[in-house]
Amino acid sequence: MAEQHSSKSIMWATIAVAAILIAIIYPLTSKNPGSAADTSKGADEVDIRIQPVAKFELSKAEAPAASGPRDGATIYNTVCGACHNTGAAGAPKIDDKAAWAPRLATGKDALIKSVTNGKNAMPAKGGAVLSDVEIKSVVEYVMGKAK
Repeated sequence: MAEQHSSKSIMWATIAVAAILIAIIYPLTSKNPGSAADTSKGADEVDIRIQPVAKFELSKAEAPAASGPRDGATIYNTVCGACHNTGAAGAPKIDDKAAWAPRLATGKDALIKSVTNGKNAMPAKGGAVLSDVEIKSVVEYVMGKAK
């Protein structure tokens, strides 16, 4: 009979502890009708708190204002050399005289037209903003180097 008495007291003690824990935990976890999550102001605050840490935007860089047209060597080194120094995308290397011979045979006007309009993988004006004077200058520079 003693065992039965101690089992009942353990059971009642366990129930009492559970009821106390529920009484303490339930108010902490229940949603109050006036909480920040239920109001529009709270939603704005949540949006602010979950903003990304950083933002990344790409924009087109503006070319620096030039005092006049650049010379052929400068344009070649900044625009054309990326492909014509390495032979990328089938571009003839600047020092490959055999590759340039048929192109030079077409004449300066044909080369200027190719640079202006683009040819094969080369975009028009080499993908840069170039004036007609600058295009003529860079074609003369390349013709001088490729001969």
